[in-house]
Amino acid sequence: MPGYIGLLKYTQQGLTDIKNGPERIKQTKALAEKMGIRSIGTWVTMGPYDLVIIGEAPDDQTIAAFSLALGRAGNVTTTTMRALSEEEFAQVVARLP
Repeated sequence: MPGYIGLLKYTQQGLTDIKNGPERIKQTKALAEKMGIRSIGTWVTMGPYDLVIIGEAPDDQTIAAFSLALGRAGNVTTTTMRALSEEEFAQVVARLP
């Protein structure tokens, strides 16, 4: 399955309710699983982003719906990137003229 990296930032709403952050992470993983997304990991980070999530989804539409669901809840904003595995990268490079 294609890999994806999500970079998340807390909104003011998310910060106001930060004590429920660990529970929201569990709920997010459950939502991902329900949508057919395999969660590889979630990290709370310091720097320009507050959380990093990595997973695999069946397709771009599934991960887009997941990202929209997270944003719609109001606790985070999301930036989602498609990530190529080492094998996928090797296939891309092999296509170079």
